[in-house]
Amino acid sequence: MSDQAFASQGFSIQTANLGFPRIGLNRELKKATESHWKGDLNENDLQAAGKAIRQANWLLQKQSGIEIIPSNDFSFYDQMLDMACLVGAVPERYGFSQGEVDLKTYFHMARGIQEKEGIEEKSVPAMEMTKWLDTNYHYIVPEFRKGQSFRVASKKVFQEFKEALELGIKTRPVLIGPVTFLQFGKVKEDGVDALSLLNDLLPVYAQILKELKTLGAESVQLDEPVLTLDVSKETKDAIRKTYETFKREVPELNLCLTTYFEGLHDNLDLVSKLPMDMLHIDLVRCPGQLDAVLKAIPKEVALSLGVVDGRNIWRNDIHATLRHLRESIKETTHRSFVITPSCSLIHTPIDVDVETKLDPELKSWLSFATQKLSEVSIIQKALLEGEDSVKLELEENHKAIESRRKSSRTNVPQVRERAKAIKPEDIKRKNSFEVRSKAQREKLNLPLFPTTTIGSFPQTREVRQARLKYRKGELTKDAYKRFMQEKTLDALKRQADIGLDVLVHGEFERTDMVEYFGQKLDGFAFTSNGWVQSYGSRYVKPPIIFGDVSRPSPMTVEWFQFAQEHADKPVKGMLTGPVTILQWSFVRDDQPRSDTTRQIALAIRDEVVDLEKAGARVVQIDEPALREGLPLRTTDWKVYLEWAVEAFRLASS
Repeated sequence: MSDQAFASQGFSIQTANLGFPRIGLNRELKKATESHWKGDLNENDLQAAGKAIRQANWLLQKQSGIEIIPSNDFSFYDQMLDMACLVGAVPERYGFSQGEVDLKTYFHMARGIQEKEGIEEKSVPAMEMTKWLDTNYHYIVPEFRKGQSFRVASKKVFQEFKEALELGIKTRPVLIGPVTFLQFGKVKEDGVDALSLLNDLLPVYAQILKELKTLGAESVQLDEPVLTLDVSKETKDAIRKTYETFKREVPELNLCLTTYFEGLHDNLDLVSKLPMDMLHIDLVRCPGQLDAVLKAIPKEVALSLGVVDGRNIWRNDIHATLRHLRESIKETTHRSFVITPSCSLIHTPIDVDVETKLDPELKSWLSFATQKLSEVSIIQKALLEGEDSVKLELEENHKAIESRRKSSRTNVPQVRERAKAIKPEDIKRKNSFEVRSKAQREKLNLPLFPTTTIGSFPQTREVRQARLKYRKGELTKDAYKRFMQEKTLDALKRQADIGLDVLVHGEFERTDMVEYFGQKLDGFAFTSNGWVQSYGSRYVKPPIIFGDVSRPSPMTVEWFQFAQEHADKPVKGMLTGPVTILQWSFVRDDQPRSDTTRQIALAIRDEVVDLEKAGARVVQIDEPALREGLPLRTTDWKVYLEWAVEAFRLASS
């Protein structure tokens, strides 16, 4: 099939987006919400700030050539929390029972309540928070109770749809699907299954869908990432019942069943029989599923193809994407397709064009949310009208892809040779535990139950202000170092005074447990404005691992030595593990993650050796992200755990 054939053979190929970052290009949402929490910004002004961000996002997507634009992807805190408010699932402790969930209650659910009532202090805990599948985004876990009732208790989804209409944009509202909503929530009573609440929840969802249809919505996006997991028969039955109910109750509304972060695999047979109008699949995480999906899904169902990576920051290799799509589609009877990012773009920074400090070559390799919208449009136009219609864009894309592929910055022979030379004995401690234990007892002379603390002391306002002054040039390097030394000495004294046996230096010099190491390793880069939401108003700027990783010089030895010189007890060397550094960064996608992790592990290994030479007798290596790196399917765990554990052993042996 030639590159001109799709437009002439009756194909419909649209563009869509599944969600856009809600934080604002200059973190307007953070500034507004935190000002509101402090009492400096009233609710009307906060709502106005949110509206301005939404409108800017919708107009940007329209200008970028996106035809199906989402609404209700905006949130003041979290979409799962929004969904809980929409269906009235508010825990009793927040004192809400009737009417619409107000913003005060909403933030109480997210942040808890700490208020003084006279001389007494009222304290109500926030709802639980956990990570959204295998991302670094945190969501508020819905709480349910036995006999939970549901009702429409928020107008947000309807108001935002009408807001967009006023701009002349008919959006596709986004809802968390009911089965995912229940399964990702938590029932507080033992022995009660969340899916047992489905019968009471479905009429409320149906009411929401009917209201959206009445307002003029033609389609709704229902996110059901639960379908990319290992699911039980009960979950499959619940999915079947849910979509049969929706099609029966709102037959004229187009439903887009949206999956992401993995392939459908053994859930494909179930999905292929559901009464839906469109199916979205993630072809970045699971590109091989396309052929199976094309065979299984009825040709009447439109296919939304997530071919632009919604979770990473690298340019799409558009020529490779076009080859993949043409090869798969040329023999199919399907005629209706949509080109999209693989998932919501909330996991990426907003616009690479505002990065003025990145060198031009590296910057040319990157694609943030705004650029990803353009990639979607280029792919659609190339498929429909042929590659000549986007010749200049394709040439520029190819130039950037080749530049990255051939760069000596991404491929360092000595790093690769060292990683290839790893031997089995390199991932084993030289002595047995019994031998090490005896030597440690004699050397450290610790009590039977020694005490220590995990590591970092609070990054207080005073510490943050000193760091800011140093960055602005208002504090000299020597003065800044003396300040950090004083904080370290104070931390050591506090620990000694209360009788801890193994001390830590407090890590005041470290901005972040990953960023600190990334700044001292080759192969890493950092943005000035590459913010992504972690939760609520907590935003992070993940490091970018763009090339082969190595350690040019010691990273922590100086601070360890300073602390140990001023302590009578052992001070721990404190390091972040290779898997955590990997997980909390934007990772290069041109080689297996396992290869990158081994390179990081070798760098950490070098640091361990230098700490030992400097006199460290205890070294702590933190791996809080080891479990969150687990693949979504248990069948893939074994391979991951093999290389993840090997990396830790390599770093620590």
